[in-house]
Amino acid sequence: MKVDARDLRTNDTDDRGRIYLGTEYANKRVTVAVVEVENDRPDGDELAAAYREASESAESLAGEWDDTSDEAWRGLSE
Repeated sequence: MKVDARDLRTNDTDDRGRIYLGTEYANKRVTVAVVEVENDRPDGDELAAAYREASESAESLAGEWDDTSDEAWRGLSE
């Protein structure tokens, strides 16, 4: 069977993996081929790296805030 590339469509699924084909396919038999699946969510390694980076950034910001806060308190007490 030959398939014309113009007949291919890309659709996104809902949260349960379903695709709405449209009313033009109502009451018709439809054969669907999955050609490729893309994951739009990060995998576990990507999430772990992002959490590590956020944690390191938060620690750095907390350190900077401590220094700034100490400096501000010293300025008020002088």
